[in-house]
Amino acid sequence: MIAEYGHFALVLAFAVALVQTVVPMIGAQKRWTGWMAVAEPAALIQFVAVVVSFGALMHAFVTSDFSVALVANNSNSLKPMLYKVTGVWGNHEGSMLLWVLILTLFGAAAALFGGNLPAPLRARVLAVQGSISVAFLAFLLLTSNPFLRLANPPLDGADLNPLLQDPGLAFHPPFLYLGYVGLSMAFSFAIAALIEGRIDAAWGRWVRPWTLAAWMFLTVGIALGSWWAYYELGWGGFWFWDPVENASFMPWLIAGALLHSAIVVEKRESLKAWTVLLAIIAFGFSLTGTFIVRSGVITSVHAFANDPERGVFILAILAFFLGGGLLLFAARAGAMEAKGVFALVSRESALVLNNILLVVSAFVVFTGTLWPLFAEFAWGRKLSVGAPFFEAAFTPFFVVLALVLPVGALLPWKRGRLGRALWQLRGVLALALAAALAAWVWGTGRSALAPVGAGLGVWLIGGALRDLWLRCGTGGLSRLTRLPRADFGRALAHGGLGITIFGVAAITAWSVEDIRVVQEGESFTLGGYELTLVDVSQGQGPNYVTTKADVLVSRDGTEIAHLYPEKRVYPVAGMPTTEAAIRSRPFGDLYVVIGDAQADGGWAVRTHIKPFAMWIWGGAILMALGGLVSLLDRRYRVAAGARKPVPGGVPAE
Repeated sequence: MIAEYGHFALVLAFAVALVQTVVPMIGAQKRWTGWMAVAEPAALIQFVAVVVSFGALMHAFVTSDFSVALVANNSNSLKPMLYKVTGVWGNHEGSMLLWVLILTLFGAAAALFGGNLPAPLRARVLAVQGSISVAFLAFLLLTSNPFLRLANPPLDGADLNPLLQDPGLAFHPPFLYLGYVGLSMAFSFAIAALIEGRIDAAWGRWVRPWTLAAWMFLTVGIALGSWWAYYELGWGGFWFWDPVENASFMPWLIAGALLHSAIVVEKRESLKAWTVLLAIIAFGFSLTGTFIVRSGVITSVHAFANDPERGVFILAILAFFLGGGLLLFAARAGAMEAKGVFALVSRESALVLNNILLVVSAFVVFTGTLWPLFAEFAWGRKLSVGAPFFEAAFTPFFVVLALVLPVGALLPWKRGRLGRALWQLRGVLALALAAALAAWVWGTGRSALAPVGAGLGVWLIGGALRDLWLRCGTGGLSRLTRLPRADFGRALAHGGLGITIFGVAAITAWSVEDIRVVQEGESFTLGGYELTLVDVSQGQGPNYVTTKADVLVSRDGTEIAHLYPEKRVYPVAGMPTTEAAIRSRPFGDLYVVIGDAQADGGWAVRTHIKPFAMWIWGGAILMALGGLVSLLDRRYRVAAGARKPVPGGVPAE
């Protein structure tokens, strides 16, 4: 009966979402206080109902209730408990229920912590959020019901995709969905403000923390996915420009642009129309990612390859919200007159350039991701757009962005002097050039990629530190401790970006790979290491059989480690996986993969040396930490300030 309770809770949530969509919106239009007040309890009730539904599905997975079709198709009694729990979202239906759970979580958070918002705006925001819930709850109930029963349950289940039975993939989807779905709040604020007909500095301050939270979660989710691809898939790469990877990267880029443009709205009441447009487009990209993953139009290790009918439903949701939002934006464009004016050289202009570079970068990724689909649809030709296109088309924009960030942070609002900002960064520039030269010498001039990455990394890190120091003024270190947390958050985020850029450049330019057949007891050398294949043994895991190698690693005749790469086969699913053995150190990884047995009795062994690999994810964690520190700034926890009265009730803009 628990599964039926979960299904009923979904139906109840759908009914409450309908009320949340209609009643507060009418109340805000009519200024009926009682009707507007319905929004908060409705959002909370909807969240509780979805929590009950999600708990019911988790109970079915944990207890291995194979009478539920979803459990029978995606779980197994021998599976470790961690993967029974995470198997709840390791499939289409369960992951969509998680999507809706997070959607209602954000709505409940807005209801609980939105007391500083004007009542009409709060009612409209929650009504728009409720309408998104209506769409996705309808999608779940009509096309993807996770609680369908089987008339004749099997004795055991078909097991979860073995690639998903990994700690990295256990936590990657929830963080990614927190980012995807978090952008729905920025969308709801944008649509509510357009309906109300006014966007001001207070609106900019209200929308920033929601966008910041979404961007932070997206950063963690993308980093976890990249890390998983690095150690689990066995090919030694961290990013493949896979369509599903790109589907998460595009909203991250747009959310970054939205964060920076919202600052201009808050501080100078400029870029209003552009900021609202970014909020609509950011959520549109999130919905596009949902469509790519679930429509079956692409094949990917990350995708839920489902029937196209579900894709059509999601495409209809995308068309309704994105198309409707853009139509409303066009109708209300005249109400978004900018107040602040600024010179060509100013912080506002730097943020505009930042936005242009981020949006163009996202457009490049969008074009490369969807062009093969368009070409096949339009001309019946199968095309492939791979890493060379993305690296050549995307990299220049990001290089310019990295060059601009430290300079823009030092420019004053309204009007500044470029020469003064550059002079303040002269020491940082010298260090960046020295780092680039050192990287060129260390790499013996093999590639310009590593020197550029080293120079940009030092430029961003040094620029962030210099910005903090200049903000201290004459107060020195005593003043440093009194700076707003948002200043530290910005420094961490920009510095983290610099670390990641250097890590990407270093691992791309300086990686060493060796593939050979090795007999048991045989040794070989690579990059100063001596590796010996001690033996290869067979073993049994909870729900898999494994072929495990013992690789002795030595340097200068001294034993330093044993590595144990594996090849696993999951009998129920009939799928193999590769478990790389990695010796991680601050300045590089030794990465070993065991392959298939060869006819001569040897084993295929692939070995990589990955310089500065962990810097990629360390930088991403610093970026996310910067977002968290900024989110804890006191200014985000207090009222954004009273709005100016509107003469005669007519919008002032």
